[in-house]
Amino acid sequence: MDATLASLGGVQPAAPLEPRSTGALADAIEQVRAAHASGRPLRMRGGGSKDFYGEAPVGDVLDTRSWPSSHVHEPTELVVVAGAAMRVADLEAVLAAHDQHLAFEPPRFALGSTVGGMVAAGLSGPARASAGAVRDHVLGVTLLSGRGELLSFGGQVIKNVAGYDVSRLVAGSLGLLGAIVDVSLKVLPRPAATATLRFDLNVTDALTRLNRWGGQPLPLNASAWWNGSLVVRLAGAAAAVAAATRTLGGDVIEPAAAERFWTGLRDQTDEYFAAAHDAVAHQDAALWRVSLPQTAPPLGLAGDELIEWHGAQRWLVTALPAAQVRAAAAAAGGHATIFRARDKSAGVFTPLAPPLQRIHERLKDAFDPKRILNPGRLYPGL
Repeated sequence: MDATLASLGGVQPAAPLEPRSTGALADAIEQVRAAHASGRPLRMRGGGSKDFYGEAPVGDVLDTRSWPSSHVHEPTELVVVAGAAMRVADLEAVLAAHDQHLAFEPPRFALGSTVGGMVAAGLSGPARASAGAVRDHVLGVTLLSGRGELLSFGGQVIKNVAGYDVSRLVAGSLGLLGAIVDVSLKVLPRPAATATLRFDLNVTDALTRLNRWGGQPLPLNASAWWNGSLVVRLAGAAAAVAAATRTLGGDVIEPAAAERFWTGLRDQTDEYFAAAHDAVAHQDAALWRVSLPQTAPPLGLAGDELIEWHGAQRWLVTALPAAQVRAAAAAAGGHATIFRARDKSAGVFTPLAPPLQRIHERLKDAFDPKRILNPGRLYPGL
């Protein structure tokens, strides 16, 4: 084992959900070992629902759809271990039967979205600001490294803290460190009550109000502002939700309509994202994902903007040059990512500072020394 990898700590023999010495996973191990020997690049692909995200994938396809898709759910421990090939929709159905859920609301984009892709992309939905991100719910992970080794990190209990937190590092890595075989996730009970409220506010007043509410003991679970309307979701104990509804006022949205709204926002099928996808496909526009402090003022850039996460995530559809968008984001204390675009020549992700670039390179070389797995998907050369 590489010395850098060993120094990360927490490396354990893989604890399989199902036998791994035969079948599709065994074939995949041989495929990776052959690619490692020859230096031939591989691109990992499960449901394919996130092929648009990141830099363009290159290499022979390493198909994960026939990998382990079983699960082990411990409802009383609030933990589930799921195979990478398990569909997110199927996992959520298993959890719903026990009145539990993935609190970070991962975007599904398509019916075939898999657990492995969910973690590798590291994307979270409307409740991110209150429930945490994907990485905050990852307890352990088994990876197929660029050498064709099965490596297990973390554990299957919430209090496991052995070694460095490599498991969470995998979230959002887009497969650069290895192909996810299975993952252990923290799950949470569904809230006892929810309510969705709507307010007519301009963007400045909406951000001001969200910042003020954030300093109060309110069960704010999610928020979204677009086109003069602020929509907030309350979630928690029935008494707390009822009291907050009376305190905040606004128009109460009927539950079925509210569910459609938040699902459309989560899966990017609502009116805003439908128009964004059309602008990307037929105009010289890009859909930007801008991460900022919640208290940052409006960016003031030309384009159509939707704001989530109480101000921390701002979607922008614009034809402005990438340098101008990134400069505005940096001036506000954040960074900007090209989420969807036909032209990604400016780089999807904000360039790394030299010290961070070196850390990324060392991690990549520890897990994938020939750099054959999803090369360049995050940054050129990785």
